[in-house]
Amino acid sequence: MNFTRNILITGGAGFIGSHVVRLFVNKYPDYHIINLDKLTYAGNLANLTDIEDKPNYTFVKADICDFNQILDIFKKYEIDNVIHLAAESHVDRSIKDPFTFAQTNVMGTLSLLQAAKELWTAPYTNNRFYHISTDEVYGTLEFDGTFFTEDTKYDPHSPYSASKASSDHFVRAFHDTYGLPIIVTNCSNNYGPYQFPEKLIPLFINNIRHKKPLPVYGKGENVRDWLYVVDHARAIDVIFHKGDIADTYNIGGFNEWKNIDLIKVIIKTVDRLLGYAEGTSDSLITYVADRAGHDLRYAIDSNKLKNELGWEPSLQFEEGIEKTVQWYLDNQEWMDNVTSGDYQEYYKKMYKA
Repeated sequence: MNFTRNILITGGAGFIGSHVVRLFVNKYPDYHIINLDKLTYAGNLANLTDIEDKPNYTFVKADICDFNQILDIFKKYEIDNVIHLAAESHVDRSIKDPFTFAQTNVMGTLSLLQAAKELWTAPYTNNRFYHISTDEVYGTLEFDGTFFTEDTKYDPHSPYSASKASSDHFVRAFHDTYGLPIIVTNCSNNYGPYQFPEKLIPLFINNIRHKKPLPVYGKGENVRDWLYVVDHARAIDVIFHKGDIADTYNIGGFNEWKNIDLIKVIIKTVDRLLGYAEGTSDSLITYVADRAGHDLRYAIDSNKLKNELGWEPSLQFEEGIEKTVQWYLDNQEWMDNVTSGDYQEYYKKMYKA
């Protein structure tokens, strides 16, 4: 089959990546979607069982840090576009192991950039290197009504955000130095189906289900902007096709929540959907020592994306959290498999690893 584009999506078996892969495979049958994932703990091919047999989908197990392997993949599949999501992404893990974050997020990104530079040719009419990043590179905000914009100076505080900031700089440098056609987006906290349960929302849903403590950092006063993952995938689609080369777009959910208020909404929703009396799980809240260098507040201004490209979130947080909690309760087997490591058996069976 002749495809109009051969798009490499890195980290496509992960949380956000699997939603992007699903959207592109289903929406663009004339695109060949090559899903590259190392399948570390957060990469799970069971996230994509509904599209794994589609004729325009190919999975490749590889490490973005292995430059020669990446070069071979670019050549074999004639990669002409990249949507780069593969990353180590959990702040707590970065505090314990900053080296791995630098290796994957910085050197892995550099490996992909170098392959594109070597194999793509100017004027790059049909090429795009789209790098997905985080709002954490901007640092922290006070409770003063200000927002992160695309012009906010970088001020990362954790090893995770420092590694992402560095990768962002490399992506832009490859445009400024070599003319590579790049786009960067910085997104707020994502939530929704298929998220690995080390992150707050699925962790708390699972802990409530098992009547385990709900660990809250400090007093729970840190504020985050929340973005439904399906809306993020929609934004990536719009920006990939319509965004300006060498530009940056912030993607946020237009809603901020204090952690403790968010947790109470999760508890209320899970209790109701499990048929518990209201307030049943409130006693599970357990305050723990604050995270080292814990940023106080993140809030993204997505008006540029809204005004220039017409994207906005499809739902508000209360509706999104209802859908999310319902999905995890309806897919308890997925959650149990992920938390027990059984999902790795799926890969072995499917791909004889």
